[in-house]
Amino acid sequence: MTVDLDKYAKPGKDHYIALGLEGSANKLGVGVIRHNLGQLSSNNRAQVLSNVRDTYITPPGEGFLPRDTARHHRNWVVRIIKRALIDAKIKGTDIDCICFTQGPGMGAPLQSVVIAARTLAQLWGDIPLVGVNHCIGHIEMGREITGADNPVVLYVSGGNTQVIAYSKQRYRIFGETLDIAIGNCLDRFARTLKIPNEPAPGYNIEQMAKKGKHLINLPYTVKGMDLSMSGILGYIDQLAKEMFGKQAKKVVDETTGEPITAEDLCFSLQEILFSMLVEITERALAHVNSNQVLIVGGVGSNERLQEMMKLMIQDRKNGQIYATDERFCIDNGIMIAHAGLLSYRTGQTNDIKDTVCTQRFRTDEVFIKWRDD
Repeated sequence: MTVDLDKYAKPGKDHYIALGLEGSANKLGVGVIRHNLGQLSSNNRAQVLSNVRDTYITPPGEGFLPRDTARHHRNWVVRIIKRALIDAKIKGTDIDCICFTQGPGMGAPLQSVVIAARTLAQLWGDIPLVGVNHCIGHIEMGREITGADNPVVLYVSGGNTQVIAYSKQRYRIFGETLDIAIGNCLDRFARTLKIPNEPAPGYNIEQMAKKGKHLINLPYTVKGMDLSMSGILGYIDQLAKEMFGKQAKKVVDETTGEPITAEDLCFSLQEILFSMLVEITERALAHVNSNQVLIVGGVGSNERLQEMMKLMIQDRKNGQIYATDERFCIDNGIMIAHAGLLSYRTGQTNDIKDTVCTQRFRTDEVFIKWRDD
């Protein structure tokens, strides 16, 4: 049975337009999306009208604190919204709904953005508000951009690491991190090595890893369908401090006797972490009898992760891997607009009293009303 996505269409309009606001971490994103009437398909794709983003960047060796990140979002949100409207060539009154990230994420930044959403909704004439689960935004945007039908999803970002598959109008979590997320693991190691945070610490680790050639033996921690990364981080952090601290200690490759470099550390960390991700993803594919993998989230733009996943999927009959570039992998407003508009088209909106944000909002809590069983 196909879900009716036009039950709530406005009379005389042949399309919907949504504004999306994302601010769960250090990326402030605003996007405008258009859906024409009818089911989304290869012949009726969502149209990205604008996708504007500004990133709060801290000095090398420092992370971003919630209060400072929230201040950045408050300072920039009006300017970013204006740019998004100009790029989309629309006015506020053309918008059918305003979508915002309701969670998960950092409390203060989330709150600063939802205040902007509430203000706009009242300013432009009681426009409906739609709260969006951040993870669902990544998944639905990934599916729309790549055309993936019903893939196993590997969701890898600064705050989340999950293997997900869809069943009976829920995105079911098959495996996840037991402690820190992979993006957080990479970011924290970048701080140890004083790697710049611009354009992103994970990206800079990826570039350094391309120059690494010695694979260091690191803890490999997969527990059933779950994985743990705090032990790996602690081990490699200690090694880096010994190599580059005040009492610099020379570490050599056990086979060749050549010195280990910072590039080797980045290379080894990536290889081990990504191997763990590929293992649990392959197990999920076997469990649900699928041959499609969709990688979403900021770490999903890593070319080495995509390459390793592709090598695994090629061993499966007619296997396919789907991924997007940094425009849609890294946190953005357009993914919130898209997922929120799908909710709006099935009659799901939030009263202002129900727009409270939450730092903990599980992927499998969301009822996916817009998809068939």
